[in-house]
Amino acid sequence: MNSNPPPPGRDEIISWLAGLGERPPGTDRIDSMELAWLVHQVEQRYGVELGDDQLERMTTVDDAVTVIAEVLTSHV
Repeated sequence: MNSNPPPPGRDEIISWLAGLGERPPGTDRIDSMELAWLVHQVEQRYGVELGDDQLERMTTVDDAVTVIAEVLTSHV
């Protein structure tokens, strides 16, 4: 039985990133501080660790959505 929530979508990831402070509208790129925060959120919520190769692929919000979904579906 899997009690983990579904992978986050674009809006949810943007909401997590807003936890660090205001993001300019239309900003898609993820900076290093945001990436660290995002990784922390994923690890806390889903109990998975992201590898360096996955982190390197997460340069935009859409990339993060894709990578996190891949990690979570392969982790089930």
